[in-house]
Amino acid sequence: MHDIWNPWHGCKKCSEGCKNCYMYYLDSLRDRDGSVIYRTKSGFRYPLSKDKNGNYKVKSGEMLRVCMTSDFFLEEADEWREEAWQIMRQRSDVKFFLLTKRPERAAAHLPADWGDGYENVMLNVSCENQRRADERIPILLGLPFKHKGIMCAPYIGAVSIRKYLPSGQLEQVLCDGENYGGARECHYEWVKSLHDECVEYNVTFVFCGTGRHFVKDGKHYKLEGKVQSSQAYKSGLSFRGKPIDFILTDSAGSPVPRDRLYQPFFGEHCRECGMRLCCNGCSKCGKCST
Repeated sequence: MHDIWNPWHGCKKCSEGCKNCYMYYLDSLRDRDGSVIYRTKSGFRYPLSKDKNGNYKVKSGEMLRVCMTSDFFLEEADEWREEAWQIMRQRSDVKFFLLTKRPERAAAHLPADWGDGYENVMLNVSCENQRRADERIPILLGLPFKHKGIMCAPYIGAVSIRKYLPSGQLEQVLCDGENYGGARECHYEWVKSLHDECVEYNVTFVFCGTGRHFVKDGKHYKLEGKVQSSQAYKSGLSFRGKPIDFILTDSAGSPVPRDRLYQPFFGEHCRECGMRLCCNGCSKCGKCST
C-alpha cells in the first residue's frame, strides 16, 4: 500500500492484542519468524524516494502510517529511530501516523529538536480493551505531541474513553476487529458506544472493519475479506469530527499552500470502504478496472 512506511520489521508481543498478531501470521506463511526484528533495506528511506523526474513519490499532504509491521518505540529499534526522525523532519510536508503499544518509552526517545512536537507527526496508542486504554491513554496525554489519537484494533473488549475526551487532546479514534487464526469477537455494541462518545466530543471516529467474527444483537456473523470493510461502512458509525490541522511546511519552512497538497483519488471500489475517512485513497496501481 502506498500509505505505509515500515522502516523496520518484526516485533515482540507485549499485550492481549498481540496474541493473534497479523504480522506474525503473514510472516509464518513465508516461513519467517515475526519476532526477528530488522531494519528494512529499500523501505527505510521510502519517504525520500523520487521518481525519474526527481520528484518525491510521496506527495506533499499525504499521510504515511509508520511501522505497521512493528512498533515505532520498540526497544530493538532504538539504534535506527534517530534516522527515522530525521526523515520525518526532512519531509515536513508529509503527515506521519505513529502507532505504539509502548508509549512509556516515547519521552526518552524523542529527537533533540522536538520541543512540544513536530507539526506533521501524530502519535496513536493501541487500546484493544479497557485495561490497555487506561494504561496507555494517560501516558499519551502527558506526552509532547501536537496530534494524538487511539486505535482500538484488534477491538477485543469494550472500551470507554469518556473520561479522556474532555482533555481535547484526542483528535481521532480508529476501530477494527480481528482477523486470521484465533480471531476473537468484535461486538457492535462496543463499536456503537465508542462512536457515541466520539460524536459527543466532535472527535473523528473511523470504524475500519468488523473483523472475522462480528456480533450484533446477539447474532454471530463470520465475515471474510473486503466484506468486513464494506459492512463497517454500511453501519454508518464512522463520523467526521473537527478537522485535524496539520501545519505542513516545505524545505524552506514555509507553509505548503492548500492547492499544492495531495488530493486522494477514490475509485469505485473505494466507495464503501470503512477506511475511507482516514485513507490516502487509491494508489492507481492499475490492478483493477476502476
